[in-house]
Parts: sequence; structure tokens; C-alpha cells
Amino acid sequence: MKRIFLKSKIHRASVTEDALDYEGSLGLDEDLMKEADLFPYERVDVYNVTNGERFSTYLVKAEKGSGTVAVLGAAALKARTGDKVIIASYALLDEDEIAFFLPKVVLVDGRNHIKEIK
Repeated sequence: MKRIFLKSKIHRASVTEDALDYEGSLGLDEDLMKEADLFPYERVDVYNVTNGERFSTYLVKAEKGSGTVAVLGAAALKARTGDKVIIASYALLDEDEIAFFLPKVVLVDGRNHIKEIK
């Protein structure tokens, strides 16, 4: 049997942009994507700490080192510039992988620059 576990998360990032008139996705700083083991077009769940909204979307790469967390398309109705969000990805694990698996947790500062990786 496979079970779903947290693969990685970016904890309490600040939304830097929201744009409703866009095809839809989450623009994310390439450095944050790399450190959180995320890829363009990968599905993520976004948990808005500011207002309690939750949504799923996919990632698009934003400029490396920019600190960008851009909520684009319909999701812009669920998160606005300045909101704090948690960006999470998940993985399917076999029973024999569970005991050895640890998720990657990326902690950021107020400008979405990496403070710590756990």
C-alpha cells in the first residue's frame, strides 16, 4: 500500500504579487523551488495563514533570487499581496520507504529569502 506524505514545504512565505488576469499558477523564486525540491508545473497546495483559504495549483519558475511568490489566475481571489502562505508538496511512499523518509522544510524571512532548511 502507498501512503501520501509531506514531501516539502516553504513555511510562511509572503505573497509578493497577485494577478487575477492570468492563466493560473503560482510563480515561485527558482532558488526556493530548488531548495524545496520542487519543479515547474508540479502540483502544490497553498495554505493561506492570513485568511485561512486553501487551494491547489501548479508552479511556474520566477526569477532566481527574487523572492517572488506570485499568486496568479483564479487563486488570486484566495491570496493577496502581503498574505503569509505555506506552500506544500506531497509524495506517495511505499510502506518500506516511510521509516527513512523526512520532508524538506524551507523557512524564509520576510523577503522570502532562505533562513534555514530542515
